[in-house]
Amino acid sequence: MRGGNQRVEEHADGEWVVRRLTGSSSTKTYRCPGCDHEIRPATPHVVAWPLEGREEDRRHWHTACWSARERRGPTPGRGRR
Repeated sequence: MRGGNQRVEEHADGEWVVRRLTGSSSTKTYRCPGCDHEIRPATPHVVAWPLEGREEDRRHWHTACWSARERRGPTPGRGRR
């Protein structure tokens, strides 16, 4: 995955690797686990996974949903592709 800035963020539920993708680097449709809506190609968004996680733990989030996730949390069972 290219085209984004990656860093480790600390949240109440642990440390997360967070990569912010630009619209030009986003070429597939994903489902956001925060709102259960599609993230369309060419839409800037966030990819996040637990610091100690695996590649299949990555989830694509709308940027606003990622920012609000501690208040809302993910929709159970959603966001997997």
